[in-house]
Amino acid sequence: MAAQGNQVLEGFTLEQFRGKYVVLFFYPLDFTFVCPTELHAFQGRLKEFEKRNCTVVGCSVDSHFSHHAWLRTPKDRGGVEGITYPIISDINKTIARDYDVLKSDAGIAYRGLFLIDRDGVVRHQVVNDLPLGRSVEEALRVLDALLFFEKNGEVCPADWKEGSRGMQPTQEGLHSYFKS
Repeated sequence: MAAQGNQVLEGFTLEQFRGKYVVLFFYPLDFTFVCPTELHAFQGRLKEFEKRNCTVVGCSVDSHFSHHAWLRTPKDRGGVEGITYPIISDINKTIARDYDVLKSDAGIAYRGLFLIDRDGVVRHQVVNDLPLGRSVEEALRVLDALLFFEKNGEVCPADWKEGSRGMQPTQEGLHSYFKS
């Protein structure tokens, strides 16, 4: 089950996004401290993800009731009012366990982020410890790198950014990259 705006999305599944890219991110709990900054940061760049045919989905171990209460709480009071993308309720902790981001001793999720391609394959994952907020800019950079690779067949070297050149995935491609 998921919450989106004032709606409860029963039967919510990532399968419904086949043919689109998905950024699925986990956060520990509603009504905490770093978490709302991350949710608002994703919302602030949501149009950038959508331009790239990518859906953003949040997930925590809270109930959809908690999600709805948090979605109605103003930003200046620590809430996530104004968030428009879906937030999954993983009350049974099965999704966090399946993605290997469950902090079992606390019953909450680490800050995991997964970039899933149009076929449902995880192409990138990163997990931050609880006190470390993630970079939405980095999530966009990695999505751009995947799109560049799929379009051009070239791989993206370290610190690659949109507009940078890639390289052929061969020894000759590596040598050429280092020569220039």
